[in-house]
Amino acid sequence: MQFHVENMSCGSCVKHITQAIAAIDPNAKVDVNIADKKVTVDSVASAQDIEAALAEDGYPARVIEQV
Repeated sequence: MQFHVENMSCGSCVKHITQAIAAIDPNAKVDVNIADKKVTVDSVASAQDIEAALAEDGYPARVIEQV
């Protein structure tokens, strides 16, 4: 799955996003591209659960690709 996270801008954002996803799936593989504001996630969690976790942590996201 790939998400667009508009307000992501630094290494601290990457850390928070990664931790938010890990909280719902500790085995998730998370790849963050700050420049493109994209987060690619390989997880058993649903896109809705990931969006909710990111929004709760202050990083509203929208799905741009779902596999």
